[in-house]
Amino acid sequence: MSGPAGPVDPADGAGPPPVATADVEDVELDVLLEAIQRVYGYDFRNYARASLRRRLWRRVTAEGRSSLSGLLEEVLHDPGAMERLRVDLSVTVTSMFRDPPFFLALREQVVPLLATYPFVRIWVAGCASGEEVYSLAILLREEGLGDRVRIYATDVSDEILERARAGRVPLDKMRTYSSNYLAGGGRDGLSRYYEVEGRWARMDPSLRDGVVFARHNLATDGTFNEFHLILCRNVLIYFDRILQQRVHQLFDDSLVPLGLLALGARESLVGSHLQATYETVDAEVRIYRRSGT
Repeated sequence: MSGPAGPVDPADGAGPPPVATADVEDVELDVLLEAIQRVYGYDFRNYARASLRRRLWRRVTAEGRSSLSGLLEEVLHDPGAMERLRVDLSVTVTSMFRDPPFFLALREQVVPLLATYPFVRIWVAGCASGEEVYSLAILLREEGLGDRVRIYATDVSDEILERARAGRVPLDKMRTYSSNYLAGGGRDGLSRYYEVEGRWARMDPSLRDGVVFARHNLATDGTFNEFHLILCRNVLIYFDRILQQRVHQLFDDSLVPLGLLALGARESLVGSHLQATYETVDAEVRIYRRSGT
């Protein structure tokens, strides 16, 4: 009869099972995001994990680190590293008159509704480097609303907002942007709205006259005004379901009765807890109108 088992000798090959690398990375990721929120106040905890991992690992490599824990050490002790990471985590993919059918729908279906108001407030949430803001300003000017519209263009990164304020667009993209502009109902050549400066197209500074650029974090900040139109296109796809619902509620709280909401081509109010509160203006380009109550 054998006696009680004694301490396990490592040489016996027994002991705790190895921890999977993926499990360790999940813990590192949770700790990193929690630390960023507590130390800097930036909350990325409800960003879509797949996209978030890719962006974080690019920053790991760029900082010369080999793990998410190494990146954590870097950002906790170097605010500059945190700012670089914040830029990486910001959604910066944008272009002028992106998705021309959307801008055509703005001209034909949304502008007549906005024209009924004496003054119009528009929020471009997640404006990135500003191409959509300038596109919108051009459209509103051509439709005769430019002098009675205020556009609030927000993003989470000060560095990106500075780029938006500068209004410089790579010149080699203007041919494509000009085609988008015409396909979206543009009334003249896009070239009248910019000047060439070397490799850049500098947008007409007067397009910024009715624009306010400001920092705003959709994950943590609240409403700051009432708007007749909110554009948040191709941003929510980077958020998980919980954060998407929070942002939907934020927009609902920020819209006037009968206000309009424009989302990206892969985004929708279908399945949202607010779906019944909105009617669809254009299902193809994702434009919705809030109820009148």
